[in-house]
Amino acid sequence: MSGMTSSARPHLNRRLAEFGTTIFAEMSALAVATGAINLGQGFPDTDGPEEVREAAVRALREGRGNQYPPGPGIPELRTAIAVHQQRRYGLSYDPDTEVLVTAGATEAIAAALLALVEPGDEVVALEPYYDSYAASIAMAGGTRVPVTLRPHVEERASFRLDLDELRSAVTGRTRLLLINTPHNPTGTVLTRAELAAIAELAVERDLLVVTDEVYEHLVFDDAEHLPLAAFPGMRERTVTIGSAGKTFSFTGWKVGWVTASPELTAAVRSVKQFLTYVSSGPFQYAVAEALALPDSYFEEFRRSMLARRDILARGLAEAGFEVFRPAGTYFVTTDIRPLGEKDGFAFCRALPQRAGVVAIPNAVFYDDREAGAPFVRFAFCKREETLREAVERLRAL
Repeated sequence: MSGMTSSARPHLNRRLAEFGTTIFAEMSALAVATGAINLGQGFPDTDGPEEVREAAVRALREGRGNQYPPGPGIPELRTAIAVHQQRRYGLSYDPDTEVLVTAGATEAIAAALLALVEPGDEVVALEPYYDSYAASIAMAGGTRVPVTLRPHVEERASFRLDLDELRSAVTGRTRLLLINTPHNPTGTVLTRAELAAIAELAVERDLLVVTDEVYEHLVFDDAEHLPLAAFPGMRERTVTIGSAGKTFSFTGWKVGWVTASPELTAAVRSVKQFLTYVSSGPFQYAVAEALALPDSYFEEFRRSMLARRDILARGLAEAGFEVFRPAGTYFVTTDIRPLGEKDGFAFCRALPQRAGVVAIPNAVFYDDREAGAPFVRFAFCKREETLREAVERLRAL
C-alpha cells in the first residue's frame, strides 16, 4: 500500500508556514558577523539600576525563587504591579485575581490571544505591528485584519490612526482589538481622543481588547500615556500587558504581566500554565522592588532616553534619512527614499557592509509589504557614545 508519508508533509504546521526565523535574529547575527553597531533589536547595551540587579542577586542567595514560584507569580510582584497601576493611573486591581505574571510581554500576548480567540475570529491590529502579534493570531486560528498607521499628511513627523478605517475594519466576525500604545515601530502615542473613540467602538460592538503598553514609561515631548482600561466601559473588557524589560533595562529577565478582570485573567492564566507554567523566579522579587522605585527614577529614565532619541534622530536627518520623530518607545522610523533607496530589506542587509550599522526593515511588520518597503527602524536604547559613533558611520551614506 502506498500513499503520502508524514515526512512528505512540511514539518511546520500550515498556520505558521509564513513565519520563519525572526528578522531580529537575522539582523543581530549579521551585526555579530560584521562587527556592526546593532541598532536593530531593541535591547539596551547597559544594565538597569544597580539596586534592582542586587535585589535579584539577593533573592538567588536567599533561595527565593530558585524553585517553582506560584503559577500566577509571586505575591510580592503581583501586589507591586497592582500598586503601580493604582499609583500611576488610578486603576484598582486585585493582586490575587486580576494580576498574572508572564514570561515577558511576548508570552502575555500569545497567552491572551490563544485564550480569547477561536478559529475564524477576526482580530483587528494596528499595522505595522510587532511580529509576534501575527504569529500569535495565527496560532490561535484567528484572522488578522490590519488597520494601517500612515504618515500624517499635514505633518510628516508622525504616523496617525484613521478612526474611520478602524471602524470599517470591524465586522460581525471581529472578536478582539489588538492595540499597541506607545506604538512599536512607529513611536506613535495614541491621543486621548483616539483612545476614547477606540473605547466607544469596543463598547458599541461588544469587543474584547488586548492592549500592549510595554513602553508606558517612555513618552516624550507633549505626549501622555493613557491606559485604555481607564476609559468608560473598558475596565471589564481590556487585557492590559506590561513589562519590566523595557522600563528597567533588563530585557533578558523576561518578566511581563497581565492586568484584567478576574474572568479575563483566569482565561489567560489557563493558557499560560501550559506555555511556560512559571518563569524568572528570583527576578520576580527584583522587579517587585523595581516597581516601587520613586518617581524620580522613571522621570530620569525618560529624560535619558529623550536625549538619546534626539542624538539619533538628528544624526539620521543629517545623514539624509527622512525621520519620523517618535513620541514614545525607543525606536525611530525613517524613510530611505531621500537616499535614493526604496527596498528596506535590501537596504538593511547591505547597511552593515556599507556603514557598519544594523537596522530593521519595517516591511516585516506589515501584511502589505509594499506599504512598509521604504521604512527602516533604528533603536536608540544604547549608550550615547554608541549612538554618536553610529551616526558618524551613517554619514557615509
